[in-house]
Amino acid sequence: MTVTKSILLFGLAALLEIGGAWLIWQGVREHRGWLWMGLGVAALGAYGFVATLQPDANFGRILAAYGGVFVAGSLLWGVAMDGFRPDRWDVTGALVCLVGVAVIMYAPR
Repeated sequence: MTVTKSILLFGLAALLEIGGAWLIWQGVREHRGWLWMGLGVAALGAYGFVATLQPDANFGRILAAYGGVFVAGSLLWGVAMDGFRPDRWDVTGALVCLVGVAVIMYAPR
């Protein structure tokens, strides 16, 4: 159950951080305004809180592993929200990052 909880928390954290950054991007770069930027700031703040809920107590480990989740999640976000088409190297890099997440977080200690 702990691994499942951790994976779900990483997914929620990715949604909040990537979504928050995207909302700010939309507010500034696409001229959608302060409301979008404010929602983005709130989402980024919520991401910071969600990251603290990981079962592991080591900040460095959590943030390092989350980096891999962020890489893969950012590519998926681009596909879903911006019509981005990843090439095989994007996909390969994301898979390498996710393997790194698994090693960092879930290898037996």
